[in-house]
Amino acid sequence: MLLEAIKKASSIAVGGHVRPDGDCVGSCMGVYQYVRDNFPDKEIQVYLENIPNIFQFMKGASHICHEIPGDKTYDLFIVLDCGDMQRLGFSAPLYESAKRTLCVDHHVSNQEFADENYIRPEASSTSELIYDLLDQEKISKETAECLYTGLVHDTGVFRYSCTASSTMRAAAALMDKGIDFTGIISRTFDEKTYAQNQVLGKALLESFLFMEGRCMVSSLTRKEMEFYQVEPKHLDGIVSQMKLTKGVDVAIFMYELETGLYKVSLRSSEGVDVSVVAQYFGGGGHKRAAGFSMNGTAHDVINNLSRRLAIQMKNRSDS
Repeated sequence: MLLEAIKKASSIAVGGHVRPDGDCVGSCMGVYQYVRDNFPDKEIQVYLENIPNIFQFMKGASHICHEIPGDKTYDLFIVLDCGDMQRLGFSAPLYESAKRTLCVDHHVSNQEFADENYIRPEASSTSELIYDLLDQEKISKETAECLYTGLVHDTGVFRYSCTASSTMRAAAALMDKGIDFTGIISRTFDEKTYAQNQVLGKALLESFLFMEGRCMVSSLTRKEMEFYQVEPKHLDGIVSQMKLTKGVDVAIFMYELETGLYKVSLRSSEGVDVSVVAQYFGGGGHKRAAGFSMNGTAHDVINNLSRRLAIQMKNRSDS
């Protein structure tokens, strides 16, 4: 499917969701590098918002475009790790003008909006899906580094429930390409700057429990982010750390994108489907990891969110 589409196209654009994370960057750059390695006659370009510095090691990352050319039309636009066209952000016009579109994704909220769709919600990551769709014998070390990074980040270093035996087999095959797999985990997952650790400490210290201790929430205002000199890309991992708290079924971390607009991230235990909650508020994601944006104060967000979480948690208790 993916390879056939690539073979038929002379010019290819690759795009992913706004505020790209490890799986988004890894899958996009994995496809980019594979095409560069195996189809040198093809024109290919990746369109993403600024990526976190920890992912700049991927080959070709310095060539990512952060704005679109005025009059460019591609034969094929490949959408990766993105549940709907609006989540493409600035690259959406290129998607709309492309002669053919193809989407590979693992978000349960994906509505199959492209001409061709390969949606597998049960998969650990889009990077694992890309690994399955490529000719594995032709995956280079550089492509393997990208896809392995995506696997690591969307599975929490293979700790999340989305990790399957197929995920581990894919990771092993990518490791066999000669990548520095321990270095990738250390540099892109474990290491944090001093400012990131300060913000994590603040988020944990000022968090609070509600719903009889089953939910934990914390928030950061735009002014606080400016004080600590951090951007949204530096806040990855905070909500996952909160979820490790004993007795907590749902962790909620929110930060102010702009005055009165909050980005909300949700993580949950088995039995609480936060993707349903996120979709209710116009977002999406997975059963155990989802998110959305909402206008209002942090207090407003919590009040609105509490009602929907109560329904999900009651469903868990009744089952």
